[in-house]
Amino acid sequence: MNKVVLIGRLTKDPELRFTPGSGAAVTTLTLAVDKYNTKTGQKEADFVPVVVWGKQAESTANYMSKGSQMAISGRIQTRSYDAKDGTKRYVTEVVATEVQFLSKGNASGNAGASFGNSNEYSMPVNDAFSGGNFEEDITPVDDGDMPF
Repeated sequence: MNKVVLIGRLTKDPELRFTPGSGAAVTTLTLAVDKYNTKTGQKEADFVPVVVWGKQAESTANYMSKGSQMAISGRIQTRSYDAKDGTKRYVTEVVATEVQFLSKGNASGNAGASFGNSNEYSMPVNDAFSGGNFEEDITPVDDGDMPF
C-alpha cells in the first residue's frame, strides 16, 4: 500500500505549468511538515516536494500562497532523469490525489476548501480556520460520562 497524508505549510508560492502537447495543468510545491526531534527536544520540519495535477493543480495555484496551510493525501513516487551535466538524478515526491486548504491563501473566502479526484468543491459550515474563535462552539465533556 502506498498512501501518504501530510499537513504542512507552503514554503513558497505554488508553481503552475501546463504540459506540452496535452496541456494538462500541473502544480509543484514544497510542503514544510513539522516533526519533533526526541533527542534534541526541538521542533523541526521535513520539506516534502508535492505534485498536483488537473483542476486541483489550478485551484491550488490560484488560492494558495507561501505560508498557507494545507493537507494533502496521495502516494509517494520515485523517478530518475539525466541532468544536463550527464549525471543521473533521482527524485522522490508525493503525487497528490486530494488537496484540502486549511488556511487562507492569496484569495479571500477559500479556507477549508477541499478538492479531490472528483473535482468537487466543498466549504465547511463553520469556517473555523478563518481566524474566528472556534472554541466558543466547543461543548465541554465530562470524561466520567464516556462509556469506553
